[in-house]
Amino acid sequence: MERRNFIKNSALAMALLSIYKTDVFAQQELFRAYNFKPLRNDVGIFTEQGGTIGWLNSSNGFVVVDAQFPTTAPHVIDELKKLGEKPFKYLINTHHHGDHTAGNISFKGLAEKVVAHQNSLVNQKRGAEKANNLDKQLLPDTTFGTKWSAKVGDENIKAYYYGSGHTNGDAVYHFEHANIAHVGDLVFNRKFPYIDRENGAHIGNWITALDKILAQFDNDTLFIWGHSLDPEKVTGNKADVKAFQNYLQNLLTFVSGEIKAGKSKEDILKATSIPNASEWQGDGIQRSLTAAYDELKGG
Repeated sequence: MERRNFIKNSALAMALLSIYKTDVFAQQELFRAYNFKPLRNDVGIFTEQGGTIGWLNSSNGFVVVDAQFPTTAPHVIDELKKLGEKPFKYLINTHHHGDHTAGNISFKGLAEKVVAHQNSLVNQKRGAEKANNLDKQLLPDTTFGTKWSAKVGDENIKAYYYGSGHTNGDAVYHFEHANIAHVGDLVFNRKFPYIDRENGAHIGNWITALDKILAQFDNDTLFIWGHSLDPEKVTGNKADVKAFQNYLQNLLTFVSGEIKAGKSKEDILKATSIPNASEWQGDGIQRSLTAAYDELKGG
C-alpha cells in the first residue's frame, strides 16, 4: 500500500512539473517559497511564481505593480497589510501576460484603480475572451497612451510607453523619489526572452525602446526586471539594460547572417546559443530564433 501511494504521489508531482515545464509563463520552480523584500524609500519587490511584483508602502496607501497568479497575489496582499491598515490606491500592470495579470482578480474590491497601457487592456481582454475566462479577470479601468502619472504620499509615479517591444503594450513605471523603475518584461536578465509577436512584439523596436530607457534614467536608477535566470537577480542597473539590448542586437545579427548564408529556418533553430551573448541561457532559445527569423523575413 505504501509503495502504491508513493508511486501515485510521485506520478502526480511529475505531472504537475510537466505542466509547468510546458507553460511559457511559469518562470520559477513550482514549490519555491515567496520573497517579500524592501529595496529603498518604501519601494520593494515580491517574487514567487511569474513576473516580479513591485510595491510601494506610502504614508496614505499601497501601490502594487503586477499581480502574478491568483494563488500568489494573496501573499503580497497579506504582507502589505502587515505594514498598516491603508487603502490599495493602485494596481498597475506592466503588460497583459497572465503571469503578470492573472492575479489581478485577487485585488477585486481592494484596488481603487487598475492601470495599464491601452494596448495592454486590449490584449488582456482579447486573450481572456479567447480562453473563455473573462469572468476570472480584473481588467484595467485606467489606461494611457504615452504617459501617465500619480502622486501617492511622498512618491511620484510616472509611466512611460516606448512603443512595441516584448508586446505592443509594455510600460515602464518609475517611482521618482526612490528612483526605482519597474520595466516588466522589457528586460529578461540573462534569460532567453519570450517574444510575443502575436501581440505586437518587434525586436527592432524593442532595441529602440531600450535606447530610450537608457537615455531616460540615470546611473543611480535601480531597475526591477520581470524575469531573471538567477531568481535572486530580479533587480539591476543600466549596464544590465545595455547587456540585454546587446543580446537582442546579437540575435538579429546572427539570424540575419544565417539567412544570408542560405540556412533554412529549421537549420537556424538548431542553434544552442547566440554568438557574443553566451550569458543568455535557460529554456526557450528557439522562441528567440523563431521570432527573429519571422521578423526578418517579414512573416
